[in-house]
Amino acid sequence: MPLHSLSRRGFFALTAAAPIASAFARGKDLPVGLELFSVRDELQKDLMGTVRAVAKMGYQCVEFFSPYYAWTPDYARDVRKMMDDAGIRCLSTHNGPESFTPDGTAHAIELNHIIGSQFIVWASAGNPKTLDGWKTVAERLNQGAEKMKPAGLRAGYHNHQLEFTPIEGKRPIEVLAANTTKDVMLQLDVGTCIEAGSDPVAWVEANPGRIRSMHCKDWSKDKGYKVLLGDGVAPWKKLFAAAEKSGGVEFYLVEQEGSDYPELETAQRCLANFKKLHG
Repeated sequence: MPLHSLSRRGFFALTAAAPIASAFARGKDLPVGLELFSVRDELQKDLMGTVRAVAKMGYQCVEFFSPYYAWTPDYARDVRKMMDDAGIRCLSTHNGPESFTPDGTAHAIELNHIIGSQFIVWASAGNPKTLDGWKTVAERLNQGAEKMKPAGLRAGYHNHQLEFTPIEGKRPIEVLAANTTKDVMLQLDVGTCIEAGSDPVAWVEANPGRIRSMHCKDWSKDKGYKVLLGDGVAPWKKLFAAAEKSGGVEFYLVEQEGSDYPELETAQRCLANFKKLHG
């Protein structure tokens, strides 16, 4: 697997395997993972090798995104074996709307069971134009959660800018929070929340126990999402404190939508910055 401008020797000199957290306690024991969209080009070339490389960096978990839904159960078992051997877990998956349909939920449950995931997260509901449209999204989330709960899985929703942009005088994310049960996780994408003009700390504090995972993605006016984690405007210290005191966070996920560096080096740099910021 090519490592672009970062040599193999240089790359692996930077990395060291880290043990999986034995319990989901608060603070330093919380696992930190990588949303694999951050290394999507490498993943497309060599999924197994890329996840192994991510594990060697010290990431403790990963989040697969929507193409995983096309896997067969046999391939999912191969992926699970690879992760077990590499000492890394998958705690959540990023899903398209098909995972929250009557016909599609069973397949999502099957695959998530195999790979050991705990959360099936709806990544985007498209662009409903009315608050009633967002209430329909909330209803589908509740229906999905009802089907997933007996299987030991939990449903979630991931925000983008849209959910924090008011329509009819209200932010859609508020409609989702008010009209879904507490079984539905509100997975906070920090960067998009900030770009939309909202305060992520205030959002976490307003939704105790609902922010069970957080996409640690930064943002700045000059570089957008290409700024590395910790180099943008996100108030990370306050966010971590809020997430761990009241938000109910169980694990963190680094997400990067590009940078001035190759994907794998970017992921390594972001993890180093996370550790400096979080401790």
